[in-house]
This record gives sequence, structure tokens and C-alpha cells, in this order.
Amino acid sequence: MWILIIRRLVGFLATLAVASILVFFLLEILPGDPAQLILGTDARPDTLLALRHEMGLDQPILTRLLQWIGELLTGNLGMSHTYHVPVATLIGERLPVSLPLALISLLLAIVIGIPGGILAAMRRDKWLDRAVRVKTQILLAIPNFWLAMLLVFVFAITLHWLPAGGFSGWRNIPNAISALVLPAVALAAPQAAILARVTRAALIENLDDVFILAARARGLTASAALFRHALPNAMISVLSIMGLQFSFLLAGTIIIENVFYLPGLGRLIFQAVNQRDLAVVSGVSMLLIASTIVVTFLVDLTALIIDPRLRR
Repeated sequence: MWILIIRRLVGFLATLAVASILVFFLLEILPGDPAQLILGTDARPDTLLALRHEMGLDQPILTRLLQWIGELLTGNLGMSHTYHVPVATLIGERLPVSLPLALISLLLAIVIGIPGGILAAMRRDKWLDRAVRVKTQILLAIPNFWLAMLLVFVFAITLHWLPAGGFSGWRNIPNAISALVLPAVALAAPQAAILARVTRAALIENLDDVFILAARARGLTASAALFRHALPNAMISVLSIMGLQFSFLLAGTIIIENVFYLPGLGRLIFQAVNQRDLAVVSGVSMLLIASTIVVTFLVDLTALIIDPRLRR
């Protein structure tokens, strides 16, 4: 098992290295001069040259690539040319908004999606199963930004139950949580639909297997066979989807945070793209990629612990 874990770890490190190189070259091929876009078309030539030197744009591309990789290895994400502070500092200030938002959204998706999938599998091809499938299809079809605006109109503007946007910080925890409820619901709705459909499909696949028929032959009820045998086997597929969903939720806050004016990573990278702040764009991108790789590695490790068959 340890050999398998080491192989997975080496694979994920190699993926991170390749991803860092791809991020660098993708930013390099963007049209336009970043220094020109920051200073404007009326910038003086000497000022433009000074900013290009400060940003390292006057160096050969190979030198900049090696410098980029070296800074990543030391944890240095560069300096923001818009805010004039280290990118790591900006990320540290915005992460306390985006990370709790992603975690709350994932928790809502789990609480809603997995029980819905279990109920649909237990009542396969009956009215409850059909209702779950229809509702999940609707949630998957609705864009989350449109759902976010609808939630604001109903619960903030009409009912005045929750704030329409903004975030005052974690000094007042009830206000902070209430500010994240509506964006968390908007993010969690399609993910709950995905979890419900995956859980249902995985359970139905296991319920038709031989070991479930053997369990029923030993006298177990349908519910007992489902929860004791089918559900643990189905959770392997569900766990993999949950790992991908957390990374998607962390990256998918770009639109939602702009709808609700939340000062998180999503709004930061949106502003950085508009301002052509490549240091912030590359730093946040690498953080999202690294989080995806780490979560995927932990999910694979958990799957190895749960299912001994995967160790072979």
C-alpha cells in the first residue's frame, strides 16, 4: 500500500509541476502588453520601460520561467502591481471568505444530495424517484448566478430575512454566516443535484449485484441490505465526486462572489483579470490547482483505506 501511495504522490507532484508551466505559458500568450494596459496608452516610454523592468518582462522567457518555478518552490507568489502588496498577503486576506463559503456549500450539497439519492434508489421507478430526478435536472439546468439573483430577490429584497450582499468580517459571527447563506445555497444547489444523481446511480448498480441478493437471501430487509452493504460500496464513487466538487466550489465562487459583493478569491481574480495583474492571476490560479491536486490525493487515499480491493 505504501508503494501505491508513493506512486500517487509522485504523480500528483508531477501534475503540479506541469500545471505550473502551463499557467506560465498561458499567461505569456495573452495579447497585449501588461505594462501598457496597467499604465494606459498615454504612458511615457521611460515609465513604461521602468514598469516592464519591475515586472521582469524585459528578461528572456526561459529566465522568467525558471524564476517563476523557483519562487513557487519557496512559496513566493510574487508582488501585485495593482495593490503593491505580496500576492500571498492578498490571498490570505480573501481566503477566510472563499474557504468557509466553499465548505458551507459542500456541506449543504452533502446534506441535500446524498439523502435524496438514497431515497430515489430505495423507491426506484416510483413517484419519489421520478420527483428526485426531475428536481435534480431542473437544478442542473438553472445557472447559479440566475439562482443567486432569484434568492436575493425573494429572501433579501422581498422577505428581508437575509442580507443581499457584502461581508463585514468574522468579528460578528452570526452576521458573517448570514451573509454567506444565500451564496452558499446558490453554489450548493447544482452540486446537490449531481450528488443525488451519482448516489442514486451507484446504489442502483450495487443493489443489482450478487452480494446484495445473497444478503437478502440471508434474511436482511431491503433497507438493511442497502445501508449495510450497498451504501458503503457506493460511497467510493460519491467520495470521488465530493473531492472534485470542493475544488469546483472553491474556484466557482468567481461569479457568485461578484453577485453578492463578497471580498473573496473569486472577486480578487475577477478584478485582477480586468486590471491585467498577472501576478495575482497566476498566484490564485496556482492555489486553486494545488488545492484540487491535494483534495484529489486525499480522496484517493481515503478510497484506498475504505476499499481494500483498490490496493491491488
